[in-house]
Amino acid sequence: MGIPQLLVHDHEDNVGVVVVEDLQAGTEMMCVVTHDNSDFRLTAKADIPIGHKVALKPLKAGDTVIKYGEDIGKMVGDADVGDHVHTHNCKTKRW
Repeated sequence: MGIPQLLVHDHEDNVGVVVVEDLQAGTEMMCVVTHDNSDFRLTAKADIPIGHKVALKPLKAGDTVIKYGEDIGKMVGDADVGDHVHTHNCKTKRW
């Protein structure tokens, strides 16, 4: 199967987490869903640091971000599949 570059907790999640250093734009990532150990491929559209999120589906401003099966915030900007999701386009709902 190879070494995963992106982990997704559940099939309902709309973002995954980069788990390798120096992920470069254009990389076809090996993605693993930890819930059932299934895998899929997704191309990174930007350089994305380890621990940061990647959009698994198109996300629009106002959409809820789901990671680990939980609501972790809302989009304040758009992200296409494979785009970097971080503080520039995603914010917590706590404040």
